[in-house]
Amino acid sequence: MSRQNYHEKKEKMTNSAPFEIPTGQRQLFLDDHGIATIGDLTRTMHQPAKKGAVIRPNTEIGEISLQTRSVPAWDPEAGVFKLWMITSGLWSGMTYAESKDGIHWTKPILRQKEFDGSLENNIMTMDPTREWPGNALMIIVYDPDDKDPSRRFKGFAHCYNREPVVSPDGIHWTNLDVPTIPSKDESNLSYDPLTRIFIATLKENGPNGRSHGIWTSKNFENWTRLDNIFHADDLDQKLGLKHIKARFADPMLQQPVADEPSRYNVDVYNMGVFRYESLYIGTPALFHSTGPSEDGTNTDGFHLVQLICSRDLQNWKRLGDRQTFIGPSKLDSGAYDLTQILGPSNAIVRGDELLFYYTGIKYRSRPANPDIDAGAICLAVLRRDGFISLDAGEQPGTLSTQPFELSGTKLVVNLDATEGSLTVEALDDAGSVVAASAELTGDLPQGEVAWTAGSLAELQGKHVRLRFTLRNGSLYSYWIEE
Repeated sequence: MSRQNYHEKKEKMTNSAPFEIPTGQRQLFLDDHGIATIGDLTRTMHQPAKKGAVIRPNTEIGEISLQTRSVPAWDPEAGVFKLWMITSGLWSGMTYAESKDGIHWTKPILRQKEFDGSLENNIMTMDPTREWPGNALMIIVYDPDDKDPSRRFKGFAHCYNREPVVSPDGIHWTNLDVPTIPSKDESNLSYDPLTRIFIATLKENGPNGRSHGIWTSKNFENWTRLDNIFHADDLDQKLGLKHIKARFADPMLQQPVADEPSRYNVDVYNMGVFRYESLYIGTPALFHSTGPSEDGTNTDGFHLVQLICSRDLQNWKRLGDRQTFIGPSKLDSGAYDLTQILGPSNAIVRGDELLFYYTGIKYRSRPANPDIDAGAICLAVLRRDGFISLDAGEQPGTLSTQPFELSGTKLVVNLDATEGSLTVEALDDAGSVVAASAELTGDLPQGEVAWTAGSLAELQGKHVRLRFTLRNGSLYSYWIEE
Protein backbone atom coordinates (compact mmCIF):
# COMPACT_ATOMS: atom_id res chain seq x y z
CA MET A 1 0.00 0.00 0.00
CA SER A 2 1.05 3.58 -0.59
CA ARG A 3 -0.12 6.42 1.64
CA GLN A 4 -0.32 10.17 1.20
CA ASN A 5 -1.17 12.23 4.27
CA TYR A 6 -3.19 15.43 4.61
CA HIS A 7 -2.52 16.60 8.17
CA GLU A 8 -3.79 20.13 7.65
CA LYS A 9 -6.93 21.41 6.04
CA LYS A 10 -6.02 22.59 2.57
CA GLU A 11 -8.05 24.47 0.03
CA LYS A 12 -7.92 22.49 -3.17
CA MET A 13 -7.43 23.91 -6.63
CA THR A 14 -10.74 24.31 -8.43
CA ASN A 15 -11.31 23.65 -12.10
CA SER A 16 -12.78 26.28 -14.38
CA ALA A 17 -15.72 23.97 -15.08
CA PRO A 18 -18.37 23.73 -12.33
CA PHE A 19 -18.38 20.59 -10.22
CA GLU A 20 -21.22 18.26 -11.10
CA ILE A 21 -22.41 14.95 -9.64
CA PRO A 22 -24.62 13.14 -12.15
CA THR A 23 -27.18 10.92 -10.44
CA GLY A 24 -25.76 7.45 -9.87
CA GLN A 25 -22.17 8.34 -10.78
CA ARG A 26 -19.71 7.41 -8.06
CA GLN A 27 -17.19 10.01 -6.95
CA LEU A 28 -13.80 8.53 -6.11
CA PHE A 29 -10.73 10.04 -4.45
CA LEU A 30 -8.01 9.21 -6.96
CA ASP A 31 -7.45 12.92 -7.57
CA ASP A 32 -8.68 16.19 -6.02
CA HIS A 33 -11.56 16.71 -8.43
CA GLY A 34 -14.57 18.09 -6.56
CA ILE A 35 -12.68 18.47 -3.27
CA ALA A 36 -12.66 21.91 -1.64
CA THR A 37 -10.91 21.14 1.67
CA ILE A 38 -9.37 18.06 3.20
CA GLY A 39 -7.62 17.50 6.51
CA ASP A 40 -6.25 14.75 8.76
CA LEU A 41 -6.91 12.07 6.16
CA THR A 42 -4.56 9.60 4.51
CA ARG A 43 -4.86 8.54 0.90
CA THR A 44 -4.14 4.83 0.54
CA MET A 45 -3.74 2.85 -2.69
CA HIS A 46 -4.93 -0.77 -2.50
CA GLN A 47 -3.79 -3.79 -4.45
CA PRO A 48 -6.30 -6.36 -5.71
CA ALA A 49 -6.31 -9.84 -4.21
CA LYS A 50 -4.90 -12.42 -6.61
CA LYS A 51 -7.06 -15.46 -7.33
CA GLY A 52 -4.63 -17.30 -9.60
CA ALA A 53 -4.96 -18.53 -13.17
CA VAL A 54 -8.45 -19.00 -14.62
CA ILE A 55 -7.40 -20.15 -18.12
CA ARG A 56 -4.27 -22.25 -18.56
CA PRO A 57 -2.53 -23.50 -21.69
CA ASN A 58 -3.31 -26.99 -22.90
CA THR A 59 0.13 -28.57 -22.93
CA GLU A 60 -1.27 -31.82 -24.36
CA ILE A 61 -1.76 -30.09 -27.73
CA GLY A 62 1.49 -28.16 -27.58
CA GLU A 63 0.36 -24.89 -25.99
CA ILE A 64 2.98 -23.24 -23.78
CA SER A 65 1.60 -19.81 -23.02
CA LEU A 66 -1.66 -17.86 -23.10
CA GLN A 67 -1.86 -14.07 -23.08
CA THR A 68 -4.65 -11.54 -23.52
CA ARG A 69 -5.00 -7.83 -24.18
CA SER A 70 -8.80 -8.02 -23.95
CA VAL A 71 -11.21 -7.99 -21.05
CA PRO A 72 -13.86 -10.72 -21.06
CA ALA A 73 -16.87 -9.33 -22.94
CA TRP A 74 -20.37 -10.25 -21.78
CA ASP A 75 -22.57 -11.24 -24.72
CA PRO A 76 -26.17 -10.80 -23.53
CA GLU A 77 -27.59 -12.76 -26.44
CA ALA A 78 -25.37 -15.79 -25.89
CA GLY A 79 -25.40 -15.43 -22.10
CA VAL A 80 -21.64 -15.93 -21.77
CA PHE A 81 -18.41 -14.04 -21.28
CA LYS A 82 -16.12 -14.23 -24.31
CA LEU A 83 -12.34 -13.90 -24.29
CA TRP A 84 -9.65 -13.90 -26.96
CA MET A 85 -6.12 -15.10 -26.25
CA ILE A 86 -2.70 -14.88 -27.86
CA THR A 87 -1.47 -18.47 -27.82
CA SER A 88 2.04 -19.78 -28.37
CA GLY A 89 3.77 -23.14 -28.33
CA LEU A 90 4.10 -25.56 -31.23
CA TRP A 91 2.22 -22.90 -33.16
CA SER A 92 1.36 -19.21 -32.64
CA GLY A 93 -2.04 -17.62 -33.13
CA MET A 94 -5.29 -16.67 -31.43
CA THR A 95 -7.64 -18.89 -29.46
CA TYR A 96 -11.06 -18.33 -27.92
CA ALA A 97 -12.80 -19.22 -24.64
CA GLU A 98 -16.26 -18.79 -23.05
CA SER A 99 -17.61 -18.69 -19.51
CA LYS A 100 -20.97 -18.26 -17.83
CA ASP A 101 -19.50 -16.90 -14.60
CA GLY A 102 -16.07 -15.54 -15.54
CA ILE A 103 -14.37 -18.19 -13.41
CA HIS A 104 -14.96 -21.52 -15.15
CA TRP A 105 -13.99 -21.40 -18.83
CA THR A 106 -14.51 -23.70 -21.80
CA LYS A 107 -12.77 -23.70 -25.18
CA PRO A 108 -15.41 -24.23 -27.90
CA ILE A 109 -14.57 -26.00 -31.15
CA LEU A 110 -14.50 -23.31 -33.89
CA ARG A 111 -13.28 -25.29 -36.92
CA GLN A 112 -11.63 -22.19 -38.37
CA LYS A 113 -8.03 -23.33 -38.82
CA GLU A 114 -6.45 -26.75 -39.15
CA PHE A 115 -3.81 -27.80 -36.65
CA ASP A 116 -2.10 -31.18 -36.57
CA GLY A 117 -4.45 -32.42 -39.26
CA SER A 118 -7.66 -31.45 -37.46
CA LEU A 119 -10.16 -28.60 -37.29
CA GLU A 120 -11.36 -29.72 -33.85
CA ASN A 121 -9.83 -26.83 -31.94
CA ASN A 122 -10.56 -23.34 -30.60
CA ILE A 123 -8.17 -21.51 -32.91
CA MET A 124 -9.61 -18.24 -34.22
CA THR A 125 -8.37 -16.63 -37.41
CA MET A 126 -9.32 -13.93 -39.88
CA ASP A 127 -7.86 -15.92 -42.73
CA PRO A 128 -6.83 -19.60 -42.31
CA THR A 129 -4.26 -19.21 -45.10
CA ARG A 130 -2.36 -16.53 -43.20
CA GLU A 131 0.19 -17.34 -40.51
CA TRP A 132 1.08 -15.38 -37.40
CA PRO A 133 1.06 -12.40 -37.07
CA GLY A 134 -1.10 -11.83 -40.13
CA ASN A 135 -3.96 -13.89 -38.69
CA ALA A 136 -3.90 -12.17 -35.30
CA LEU A 137 -6.94 -10.68 -33.58
CA MET A 138 -5.12 -8.68 -30.96
CA ILE A 139 -7.78 -7.05 -28.80
CA ILE A 140 -11.57 -7.01 -28.85
CA VAL A 141 -14.40 -5.07 -27.15
CA TYR A 142 -18.18 -5.35 -27.08
CA ASP A 143 -20.19 -2.36 -28.31
CA PRO A 144 -23.80 -2.38 -27.04
CA ASP A 145 -24.64 0.90 -28.78
CA ASP A 146 -24.02 0.14 -32.46
CA LYS A 147 -27.38 -0.21 -34.20
CA ASP A 148 -25.87 -2.60 -36.74
CA PRO A 149 -25.82 -6.09 -35.13
CA SER A 150 -23.06 -7.20 -37.50
CA ARG A 151 -20.75 -4.68 -35.80
CA ARG A 152 -21.54 -5.59 -32.19
CA PHE A 153 -17.97 -6.76 -31.52
CA LYS A 154 -15.04 -4.62 -32.59
CA GLY A 155 -11.34 -5.24 -32.53
CA PHE A 156 -7.89 -4.79 -33.98
CA ALA A 157 -6.32 -7.36 -36.27
CA HIS A 158 -2.64 -7.86 -37.07
CA CYS A 159 0.25 -7.77 -34.63
CA TYR A 160 1.61 -4.45 -35.86
CA ASN A 161 -0.27 -1.68 -37.72
CA ARG A 162 -3.79 -2.26 -36.46
CA GLU A 163 -6.61 -3.22 -38.84
CA PRO A 164 -10.11 -2.37 -37.49
CA VAL A 165 -12.42 -5.40 -37.73
CA VAL A 166 -16.04 -6.09 -36.71
CA SER A 167 -18.13 -9.15 -35.87
CA PRO A 168 -21.73 -10.05 -34.95
CA ASP A 169 -20.66 -12.71 -32.44
CA GLY A 170 -16.98 -12.25 -31.63
CA ILE A 171 -16.14 -15.38 -33.63
CA HIS A 172 -16.62 -14.53 -37.32
CA TRP A 173 -14.85 -11.36 -38.40
CA THR A 174 -14.86 -8.86 -41.27
CA ASN A 175 -12.23 -6.26 -42.09
CA LEU A 176 -13.42 -2.67 -42.36
CA ASP A 177 -12.35 -0.85 -45.50
CA VAL A 178 -10.56 1.87 -43.55
CA PRO A 179 -6.92 2.87 -43.07
CA THR A 180 -4.80 0.94 -40.59
CA ILE A 181 -3.65 2.64 -37.39
CA PRO A 182 0.12 2.88 -36.93
CA SER A 183 1.43 0.79 -34.05
CA LYS A 184 4.21 -1.47 -32.98
CA ASP A 185 3.56 -4.84 -31.36
CA GLU A 186 1.60 -3.68 -28.28
CA SER A 187 -1.79 -1.98 -28.03
CA ASN A 188 -4.89 -1.81 -25.91
CA LEU A 189 -8.53 -0.94 -26.53
CA SER A 190 -11.63 -0.02 -24.54
CA TYR A 191 -15.07 1.44 -25.10
CA ASP A 192 -16.39 4.34 -23.02
CA PRO A 193 -20.18 3.92 -22.85
CA LEU A 194 -20.64 7.35 -21.27
CA THR A 195 -19.18 9.37 -24.15
CA ARG A 196 -19.52 6.54 -26.69
CA ILE A 197 -15.91 6.75 -27.79
CA PHE A 198 -13.34 4.05 -28.38
CA ILE A 199 -9.97 4.51 -26.71
CA ALA A 200 -6.81 2.87 -28.02
CA THR A 201 -3.29 2.98 -26.66
CA LEU A 202 -0.73 2.15 -29.34
CA LYS A 203 2.94 1.48 -28.81
CA GLU A 204 5.46 3.89 -30.31
CA ASN A 205 8.96 5.11 -29.57
CA GLY A 206 9.43 7.85 -27.02
CA PRO A 207 11.70 9.05 -24.24
CA ASN A 208 13.47 6.11 -22.58
CA GLY A 209 12.09 3.56 -25.06
CA ARG A 210 8.63 2.02 -25.38
CA SER A 211 5.84 4.58 -24.98
CA HIS A 212 2.14 4.75 -25.85
CA GLY A 213 0.13 7.24 -27.84
CA ILE A 214 -3.58 7.59 -27.15
CA TRP A 215 -6.10 7.46 -30.00
CA THR A 216 -9.87 7.93 -29.95
CA SER A 217 -12.72 7.25 -32.35
CA LYS A 218 -16.48 7.81 -32.33
CA ASN A 219 -17.27 5.31 -35.10
CA PHE A 220 -14.33 2.86 -34.97
CA GLU A 221 -13.40 3.89 -38.51
CA ASN A 222 -11.85 7.35 -38.20
CA TRP A 223 -9.20 7.67 -35.51
CA THR A 224 -7.54 10.73 -33.99
CA ARG A 225 -4.27 10.70 -32.09
CA LEU A 226 -4.32 12.94 -29.02
CA ASP A 227 -1.48 15.40 -28.52
CA ASN A 228 0.27 13.42 -25.84
CA ILE A 229 2.32 10.32 -25.29
CA PHE A 230 2.58 8.38 -22.06
CA HIS A 231 6.18 7.48 -21.32
CA ALA A 232 8.59 6.71 -18.52
CA ASP A 233 10.47 9.70 -17.10
CA ASP A 234 13.59 10.32 -15.01
CA LEU A 235 11.80 9.49 -11.76
CA ASP A 236 10.76 6.13 -13.20
CA GLN A 237 14.45 5.42 -13.87
CA LYS A 238 15.39 6.22 -10.26
CA LEU A 239 12.59 4.12 -8.83
CA GLY A 240 13.25 1.41 -11.39
CA LEU A 241 16.84 1.06 -10.25
CA LYS A 242 15.56 0.39 -6.71
CA HIS A 243 13.07 -2.17 -8.04
CA ILE A 244 15.76 -3.98 -10.04
CA LYS A 245 18.16 -4.12 -7.10
CA ALA A 246 15.38 -5.34 -4.79
CA ARG A 247 14.46 -8.00 -7.34
CA PHE A 248 17.95 -9.46 -7.52
CA ALA A 249 18.20 -9.36 -3.73
CA ASP A 250 15.02 -11.40 -3.21
CA PRO A 251 15.54 -15.18 -3.67
CA MET A 252 11.77 -15.72 -3.49
CA LEU A 253 11.26 -13.95 -6.82
CA GLN A 254 11.95 -15.36 -10.29
CA GLN A 255 15.33 -13.94 -11.30
CA PRO A 256 16.02 -12.44 -14.71
CA VAL A 257 18.67 -14.29 -16.69
CA ALA A 258 20.50 -11.12 -17.76
CA ASP A 259 22.05 -8.67 -15.32
CA GLU A 260 23.96 -5.87 -17.03
CA PRO A 261 23.68 -2.61 -15.05
CA SER A 262 24.64 -0.57 -18.11
CA ARG A 263 21.43 -1.76 -19.77
CA TYR A 264 19.08 -1.08 -16.87
CA ASN A 265 16.08 0.92 -18.09
CA VAL A 266 12.37 1.45 -17.46
CA ASP A 267 9.82 2.00 -20.22
CA VAL A 268 6.07 1.50 -20.79
CA TYR A 269 5.49 -1.92 -22.33
CA ASN A 270 1.69 -1.84 -22.50
CA MET A 271 -1.08 0.33 -21.08
CA GLY A 272 -4.80 -0.24 -20.66
CA VAL A 273 -7.05 2.85 -20.37
CA PHE A 274 -10.74 2.65 -19.48
CA ARG A 275 -13.62 4.74 -18.20
CA TYR A 276 -14.50 4.10 -14.57
CA GLU A 277 -17.38 6.14 -13.15
CA SER A 278 -16.35 9.83 -13.29
CA LEU A 279 -12.79 9.47 -14.66
CA TYR A 280 -10.38 7.42 -16.74
CA ILE A 281 -8.02 4.89 -15.19
CA GLY A 282 -4.85 3.53 -16.76
CA THR A 283 -2.82 0.41 -15.94
CA PRO A 284 0.65 0.94 -17.45
CA ALA A 285 2.93 -2.10 -17.33
CA LEU A 286 6.37 -0.66 -16.67
CA PHE A 287 9.07 -2.92 -18.06
CA HIS A 288 12.30 -3.02 -16.06
CA SER A 289 15.08 -4.04 -18.40
CA THR A 290 17.98 -5.87 -16.75
CA GLY A 291 20.05 -6.63 -19.87
CA PRO A 292 19.91 -8.06 -23.39
CA SER A 293 18.18 -11.28 -24.31
CA GLU A 294 20.36 -14.27 -25.06
CA ASP A 295 20.23 -13.68 -28.83
CA GLY A 296 20.69 -9.93 -28.42
CA THR A 297 17.49 -9.05 -30.31
CA ASN A 298 15.45 -7.97 -27.28
CA THR A 299 15.73 -7.37 -23.55
CA ASP A 300 15.38 -9.40 -20.39
CA GLY A 301 13.62 -8.02 -17.32
CA PHE A 302 10.25 -7.87 -15.57
CA HIS A 303 7.00 -5.88 -15.41
CA LEU A 304 5.31 -3.96 -12.61
CA VAL A 305 1.79 -2.63 -13.20
CA GLN A 306 1.01 0.85 -11.86
CA LEU A 307 -2.12 3.04 -11.70
CA ILE A 308 -2.77 6.40 -13.32
CA CYS A 309 -5.90 8.52 -13.79
CA SER A 310 -7.13 11.36 -15.97
CA ARG A 311 -10.21 13.49 -16.54
CA ASP A 312 -9.52 14.27 -20.20
CA LEU A 313 -7.22 11.49 -21.54
CA GLN A 314 -4.53 14.16 -21.94
CA ASN A 315 -3.30 14.97 -18.45
CA TRP A 316 -2.39 11.98 -16.30
CA LYS A 317 -1.84 11.67 -12.57
CA ARG A 318 0.46 8.93 -11.28
CA LEU A 319 -1.21 7.28 -8.30
CA GLY A 320 0.10 5.84 -5.06
CA ASP A 321 3.51 7.51 -5.40
CA ARG A 322 4.09 5.18 -8.38
CA GLN A 323 3.95 2.09 -6.24
CA THR A 324 2.93 -1.27 -7.71
CA PHE A 325 -0.74 -2.07 -8.28
CA ILE A 326 -0.11 -5.62 -9.55
CA GLY A 327 3.32 -7.11 -8.95
CA PRO A 328 5.01 -10.53 -9.08
CA SER A 329 3.97 -13.58 -7.12
CA LYS A 330 6.51 -15.58 -5.14
CA LEU A 331 8.28 -18.61 -6.58
CA ASP A 332 6.62 -20.99 -4.12
CA SER A 333 3.10 -19.74 -4.91
CA GLY A 334 2.52 -21.94 -7.95
CA ALA A 335 1.43 -18.82 -9.84
CA TYR A 336 2.15 -17.78 -13.41
CA ASP A 337 2.69 -14.06 -12.86
CA LEU A 338 6.32 -14.41 -11.78
CA THR A 339 7.95 -12.09 -14.30
CA GLN A 340 5.83 -10.66 -17.12
CA ILE A 341 2.59 -9.01 -16.00
CA LEU A 342 0.42 -7.26 -18.60
CA GLY A 343 -2.31 -5.40 -16.81
CA PRO A 344 -6.05 -5.34 -17.37
CA SER A 345 -7.58 -3.31 -20.19
CA ASN A 346 -10.73 -2.74 -18.12
CA ALA A 347 -12.50 -3.83 -14.96
CA ILE A 348 -15.60 -6.01 -14.74
CA VAL A 349 -18.07 -4.96 -12.06
CA ARG A 350 -19.52 -7.93 -10.17
CA GLY A 351 -21.69 -6.81 -7.27
CA ASP A 352 -19.42 -5.00 -4.83
CA GLU A 353 -16.23 -6.27 -6.49
CA LEU A 354 -14.06 -5.41 -9.48
CA LEU A 355 -12.60 -8.30 -11.50
CA PHE A 356 -9.28 -7.73 -13.27
CA TYR A 357 -8.16 -10.25 -15.88
CA TYR A 358 -4.50 -9.97 -16.80
CA THR A 359 -1.63 -11.87 -18.37
CA GLY A 360 0.87 -13.63 -16.12
CA ILE A 361 4.04 -15.18 -17.59
CA LYS A 362 6.70 -16.98 -15.59
CA TYR A 363 9.71 -15.86 -17.61
CA ARG A 364 11.02 -13.20 -19.94
CA SER A 365 14.21 -15.03 -20.94
CA ARG A 366 13.74 -18.73 -20.30
CA PRO A 367 16.06 -20.11 -17.62
CA ALA A 368 17.54 -23.58 -17.54
CA ASN A 369 14.85 -26.26 -17.06
CA PRO A 370 11.81 -23.99 -17.43
CA ASP A 371 8.26 -25.17 -16.76
CA ILE A 372 6.42 -26.48 -19.80
CA ASP A 373 3.47 -24.16 -19.31
CA ALA A 374 4.74 -20.61 -18.95
CA GLY A 375 1.82 -18.19 -19.26
CA ALA A 376 -1.87 -18.00 -18.36
CA ILE A 377 -4.86 -15.70 -17.93
CA CYS A 378 -4.96 -14.60 -14.28
CA LEU A 379 -7.61 -12.98 -12.11
CA ALA A 380 -7.36 -10.41 -9.32
CA VAL A 381 -10.27 -8.97 -7.33
CA LEU A 382 -10.62 -5.54 -5.75
CA ARG A 383 -13.35 -3.98 -3.67
CA ARG A 384 -15.58 -1.92 -5.94
CA ASP A 385 -14.20 1.66 -6.07
CA GLY A 386 -11.30 0.29 -4.04
CA PHE A 387 -8.36 1.82 -5.92
CA ILE A 388 -7.81 4.63 -3.39
CA SER A 389 -9.37 5.21 0.03
CA LEU A 390 -9.34 8.18 2.37
CA ASP A 391 -8.43 6.89 5.82
CA ALA A 392 -8.71 8.36 9.32
CA GLY A 393 -7.50 7.13 12.69
CA GLU A 394 -8.72 8.05 16.14
CA GLN A 395 -8.24 11.71 15.23
CA PRO A 396 -11.23 12.50 12.95
CA GLY A 397 -10.49 13.65 9.43
CA THR A 398 -12.71 15.83 7.27
CA LEU A 399 -13.40 16.42 3.61
CA SER A 400 -15.61 19.11 2.08
CA THR A 401 -16.74 19.01 -1.53
CA GLN A 402 -17.00 21.89 -3.89
CA PRO A 403 -20.57 23.17 -4.31
CA PHE A 404 -22.79 21.32 -6.77
CA GLU A 405 -26.43 21.34 -7.79
CA LEU A 406 -28.21 18.51 -6.03
CA SER A 407 -30.19 16.29 -8.40
CA GLY A 408 -31.25 13.37 -6.16
CA THR A 409 -32.71 12.54 -2.78
CA LYS A 410 -30.31 9.90 -1.40
CA LEU A 411 -26.62 9.95 -0.51
CA VAL A 412 -24.79 6.60 -0.63
CA VAL A 413 -21.23 5.87 0.51
CA ASN A 414 -18.75 3.05 0.07
CA LEU A 415 -17.35 2.88 3.59
CA ASP A 416 -15.41 0.51 5.83
CA ALA A 417 -15.77 1.75 9.41
CA THR A 418 -16.15 -1.46 11.38
CA GLU A 419 -14.34 0.13 14.33
CA GLY A 420 -15.22 3.74 13.62
CA SER A 421 -17.84 6.02 12.13
CA LEU A 422 -18.72 8.50 9.40
CA THR A 423 -21.04 11.50 9.62
CA VAL A 424 -22.09 13.80 6.78
CA GLU A 425 -23.40 17.35 6.72
CA ALA A 426 -24.91 19.30 3.84
CA LEU A 427 -24.02 23.01 3.75
CA ASP A 428 -25.65 25.84 1.82
CA ASP A 429 -23.89 28.64 -0.10
CA ALA A 430 -23.37 30.58 3.13
CA GLY A 431 -21.69 27.61 4.81
CA SER A 432 -24.58 26.90 7.17
CA VAL A 433 -25.48 23.28 7.95
CA VAL A 434 -28.84 22.51 6.37
CA ALA A 435 -28.84 18.70 6.88
CA ALA A 436 -26.97 16.40 9.25
CA SER A 437 -26.68 12.61 9.25
CA ALA A 438 -26.70 9.90 11.82
CA GLU A 439 -23.45 8.01 12.37
CA LEU A 440 -22.66 5.27 9.88
CA THR A 441 -20.67 2.30 11.13
CA GLY A 442 -19.66 -1.06 9.70
CA ASP A 443 -18.40 -2.33 6.36
CA LEU A 444 -20.87 -0.72 3.94
CA PRO A 445 -20.08 -1.05 0.21
CA GLN A 446 -23.44 0.64 -0.46
CA GLY A 447 -24.33 2.46 2.74
CA GLU A 448 -27.29 4.84 2.49
CA VAL A 449 -26.92 7.92 4.67
CA ALA A 450 -29.79 8.52 7.12
CA TRP A 451 -30.53 12.12 8.09
CA THR A 452 -31.37 13.25 11.63
CA ALA A 453 -31.83 16.91 10.74
CA GLY A 454 -33.04 18.04 7.33
CA SER A 455 -32.76 15.83 4.25
CA LEU A 456 -31.49 15.87 0.69
CA ALA A 457 -35.07 15.65 -0.58
CA GLU A 458 -35.61 19.17 0.75
CA LEU A 459 -32.51 20.46 -1.07
CA GLN A 460 -33.12 19.22 -4.63
CA GLY A 461 -32.19 21.80 -7.27
CA LYS A 462 -30.15 23.81 -4.77
CA HIS A 463 -26.39 24.23 -4.55
CA VAL A 464 -24.87 22.39 -1.59
CA ARG A 465 -21.55 21.22 -0.25
CA LEU A 466 -21.06 17.91 1.53
CA ARG A 467 -18.81 17.68 4.55
CA PHE A 468 -17.65 14.20 5.58
CA THR A 469 -16.17 13.52 9.03
CA LEU A 470 -14.46 10.14 9.33
CA ARG A 471 -13.00 8.38 12.37
CA ASN A 472 -11.18 5.01 12.38
CA GLY A 473 -12.32 4.08 8.92
CA SER A 474 -11.82 4.13 5.16
CA LEU A 475 -14.02 6.03 2.69
CA TYR A 476 -13.83 4.85 -0.93
CA SER A 477 -16.53 6.81 -2.72
CA TYR A 478 -19.90 8.53 -2.52
CA TRP A 479 -22.76 9.13 -4.95
CA ILE A 480 -26.26 10.55 -5.25
CA GLU A 481 -29.32 8.48 -6.08
CA GLU A 482 -32.84 9.55 -6.96
